[in-house]
Order: sequence, then C-alpha cells, then structure tokens
Amino acid sequence: MLTTRYVNGAPNWLDLGTPDLEGALSFYGGLFGWTFLSAGPEAGGYGMLQLSGKTVAGAMTVTPDQGPPSWNVYFQTEDADATAKTAEQAGGSVVFQPMDVMDQGRMAFLADSRGVGFGIWQPAANPGLDTVTEPGSLCWTELYTPDVDAAKEFYGTVFDWVTTDVPFPGGTYTTVRPATGGDTSMFGGLVPVDMDPAEAQAGPYWLPYFEVTDPDATVAKAQEIGGTVRVPATDIPDVGRFAKLADRSGVRFAVIKSAESSS
Repeated sequence: MLTTRYVNGAPNWLDLGTPDLEGALSFYGGLFGWTFLSAGPEAGGYGMLQLSGKTVAGAMTVTPDQGPPSWNVYFQTEDADATAKTAEQAGGSVVFQPMDVMDQGRMAFLADSRGVGFGIWQPAANPGLDTVTEPGSLCWTELYTPDVDAAKEFYGTVFDWVTTDVPFPGGTYTTVRPATGGDTSMFGGLVPVDMDPAEAQAGPYWLPYFEVTDPDATVAKAQEIGGTVRVPATDIPDVGRFAKLADRSGVRFAVIKSAESSS
C-alpha cells in the first residue's frame, strides 16, 4: 500500500507535463476537484495540484521539443547523483542530470534499460506528496514494459525493489515493493505491454492510478469534459473496479475504487 511514510525506492512525487496547462487544470479540476497553486515566478510556471489544501501532484507546461505530454512518476532516493549513476551502469540513461530545486530537494529524470522515463526525488524541504491512497490521489503505479524480466533486473539494481509474481487471469502479474517493507508496502506492478491491447499501440510507460469512490461516475464525467475512455470500468476480483482514461491532451492515467476501500 502506498503511504506518505516514504522510504527509498517508493513513489514520492508525481507530476503532469502538458501542452495546455489551463485545459488540464479545467479537466482535472472537473474530474477530481483539484486546484492549482503556483510554486512562484522562480519555478518557471510549475505548480501544485491540490485537493482540500493538500498536494496530490505537480503540473507544468511542456512544449513539443521538451517531450510528449505525460504523467511522470518519481521515486525516492537519498542520493540523486548516485542513483543516476547506478541507472546508467544498469543500462539506463540520464535524460535530465540531477539538479537542485531551490531548497525543496534534488531531482533527475532518467530512462530505464528499455527507454521508459521516470523521475527520482531526493527530499529536502519537500518530503513528497501530502496525501496518497485517498479519493482523488495517487494509489498505485504500473510499468507497461516490453520486457518484465529486464525491468526486474534494472529497477532491482537501481532501487533494490522486491518483486513477487502473482497468478492472474490470463497470466502472471508482478508486484513491486521497497526492500524496507513487507507485502503491505506494495505500490505497483510490472506488466508486459503487448499483453494489453489498450497499451500495446501507444508503447511502454509508467501509468498512475488515482483512487475514486465511483469509477463509473468518474468515467462518465471524464467523457463529459473532453476526456477519452481507453478501458471502460471493469471489475477485477479482490482488487477493485478500475478504468483507463486519457485527458484532453491524450495523457494516459487510470482510476480505481480499490477493493480494500469498498464498503
């Protein structure tokens, strides 16, 4: 379970890069009730997406030359420079070199051994997201990858993740958790990208899941305000009811009412 008691290797930040920040704020505000708080003029337009005054993600404008619009997942590290070096040695690459973000922390953006991008965050004044697993916030992450075994090796080397293969309808689902935690600290999964028709065409990436109280109503609202339904609301026994969506700029994400949160 994802918590704000962040440990090394666990997701501790999430942000949205979009070519249309105003449109994104309108969309996610309508869908989740998020508001935007600017990080100030020195932050270059970056700001915090908040729910009831608590930060659930960051957001910024990206231009086509900066990369495609996407949600970006960041994992905690105690030494961003060392983690970036380890990622390179493990067959990955450094997209953006480690840099200080004012007094908030130190970050870098990397790519794994199959080219999938992810971030790292070394906390300082900002320890990470204010809230997770609550409705309207991040509750799970999934890596859609062309090579699950390579992902296990890469992320195991970089973050010391523990992986567990779980029997699943139609195959095996690989769960991941930090080394310093038991089974209850699981925060994500590794999925063969060609196993899911909704993902195979678009290619590998990290997919964030947001907890919701009513996936069907969320799907209907997303369509009403200009989003796209990629996978309709679907039940997974003992897991929950989920759907895969895309915002107005085509950024992919998922929503779920987790079984453990069901009444």
